[in-house]
Amino acid sequence: MQKFNTLKSIPAYLPIMNIDTDMIIPKQFLKTIKRTGLGKNLFFEMRYDDQGKKIDDFILNQTPFNNSKILIAGKNFGCGSSREHAPWALLDFGITCVISSSFADIFYNNCFKNGILPIILNEDKIKELSEYANRKEEINVDLGEEKIIYGNSKIKFKIDSFKKKCLLEGLDDIALSLKKLDKIKNFEKNLKDKRPWIFND
Repeated sequence: MQKFNTLKSIPAYLPIMNIDTDMIIPKQFLKTIKRTGLGKNLFFEMRYDDQGKKIDDFILNQTPFNNSKILIAGKNFGCGSSREHAPWALLDFGITCVISSSFADIFYNNCFKNGILPIILNEDKIKELSEYANRKEEINVDLGEEKIIYGNSKIKFKIDSFKKKCLLEGLDDIALSLKKLDKIKNFEKNLKDKRPWIFND
């Protein structure tokens, strides 16, 4: 998993409430277990018409927002089913930070496991940041300092210390397990010494 420290980007503003995981990545694209290749189908039903042509009015089809790394979204983002393909699709598109006034719990936690920083801010701050999106101006996200810098202003946000550590160090569930590899090997050795019959084929 890529480490997350600081991020600078023109944010894309998608002011729609209750965007669920099926809207983020529809069910017909869930056949893969790979984390790559889903970005082209992100927000599929909003990005493409019935003939598969891009809809010009959709924010992520417009320049420069088609290269945005930061998405500002409406409240209750990521609700619905718990599919982990949703953060996979965002990440594959290039979005590594989502800002909203609230997230669905499972989606929120899945973001951290996949290298995406979800930031919760109140609606007033969301509105301020949206103006930078409308003006196509960059904002800066600093995870270490837990702040967003925009113009001459800054916003502080809060992140759980363990989740913050995982993002800063690029640790997903597998990497966290591998950090305990010596303890796992010692446990297996002790178990084999005490109960060798368990390991018989």
